[in-house]
Amino acid sequence: MTRFAAVRAVIALAVAAALSACGINTVPTKEETAKAAWADVQSAYQRRADLVPNLVASVRGAAQSETTILTNVTEARARATSINITTDDLSNPEEFRRFQEAQNQLTQALGQLRTVVENYPQLQSQARFADLMTALEGSENRIDTARTRYNDAVRDYNTEIRTFPSAIGAKLIHGAKPMVPFEASEGAQNAPTVDFGNMGAAPAQPAPAVNDNAPAATPAPGPARTAAAQ
Repeated sequence: MTRFAAVRAVIALAVAAALSACGINTVPTKEETAKAAWADVQSAYQRRADLVPNLVASVRGAAQSETTILTNVTEARARATSINITTDDLSNPEEFRRFQEAQNQLTQALGQLRTVVENYPQLQSQARFADLMTALEGSENRIDTARTRYNDAVRDYNTEIRTFPSAIGAKLIHGAKPMVPFEASEGAQNAPTVDFGNMGAAPAQPAPAVNDNAPAATPAPGPARTAAAQ
């Protein structure tokens, strides 16, 4: 090898090392990892959505009076499946927020449905319905796992494109943008309290406060004695 060829080889190695240090390979690798994790999220949500029609049909057969709840579940599913997030939208906070809100609405509607089901023991005893509820629970566990893995991948990617020296290649070569992670829904830390026992009834009025120091009420005027007392 001539001296000139050796110099060229050294320069090539130096350039390759510099490009590697600038995230030329690391950034797209982490980006693809996050996109793959997003595909798992979509698959988990779709699996849940596919269960809803059969679940609603099973409940409708045994709880025909709960039309409002069943309609809410059906409409929430329609909204959730109508919003499609592509990998390009993962850097769009507004689109991602719309998707997450729609999925949260379906989660809440299914939670209300579970509460209603507790009032129908004959429904819970049906093997088909029990299988659907088991599948639904499994789907929600998958969603939780997929979201967690997606958030981990997004955090790893976002950290990579914002830190030196990868930030140089991320901006100049890849044009990388931060991806949006899932966030806990508002009030998620509070356990929901839902009571469907009095749906449609007027809200109960609070009982008046009792004051132990208040004077006794004066009896209404009337006969001093009843006929029985006489």
